[in-house]
Amino acid sequence: MSKNSKVMIEAKGLSKFYGPFVAIKDITFSIPEGQIVAFLGPNGAGKSTTMKILTGYLAPSEGSAAIGGLDIRTHRLEASKRLGYLPENGPLYQNMTPLELLSFFGEARGMDEALLKKRIDTVIEQCSIELVLDKPIDKLSRGYKQRVGLGQALLHDPDVLIMDEPTAGLDPNQIREFRDNIKKLGKSKTILISTHILQEVDAIADHVLFVNGGKMVFEGTVADLKEKGSLDEPFYRLTNRGKIVAEKEVAA
Repeated sequence: MSKNSKVMIEAKGLSKFYGPFVAIKDITFSIPEGQIVAFLGPNGAGKSTTMKILTGYLAPSEGSAAIGGLDIRTHRLEASKRLGYLPENGPLYQNMTPLELLSFFGEARGMDEALLKKRIDTVIEQCSIELVLDKPIDKLSRGYKQRVGLGQALLHDPDVLIMDEPTAGLDPNQIREFRDNIKKLGKSKTILISTHILQEVDAIADHVLFVNGGKMVFEGTVADLKEKGSLDEPFYRLTNRGKIVAEKEVAA
């Protein structure tokens, strides 16, 4: 990160404990403005827990998180204005249409009528949902539901976009369309996207944060992580190493 780069997403010593269970331990990283960062790791590694803390949905047991320099615990409302969040199962009201949902979220955010109309028109185009605006969300395909979820995350034009496994359950064509959309958004926003899909990392990311067993095991560029042009071997090695470390800690 250059000295002039503004830090948009920051985690300092994040830990989350549930009794004796350690969900994450001492997660620390900073993401500068304008990067697309992949948060990589196997299922159950601690990715979703970290993201919930970053977005203010979950309080850490230790450490702090900030969005655009605003501490998420002490400046929750101000930070949320700069943040768009797409969880793995997006906040979609199934009986609403996409147009009704976007209107509802915009009104909940206190957007005035003129601005809301302008932003709805923008995200409709960005997310290509023109054909399903008046169709109940529960009748939409998984791909369209993800587009609508992305639309609500972008509605207030946030500087930071955080997404948890956004392509899970999509078919290959839908995945390709979604990745293309993310790359376009990355030209104007800072994006953190969690995944366990290696092709996702290779296709969209500038930088990689690799977590396993609740701990950070790698931070660097995609090229730094690759071995012989592939991500398969380092993924196996890092996840297997984390498993061995966890087993030693339990045995101790």
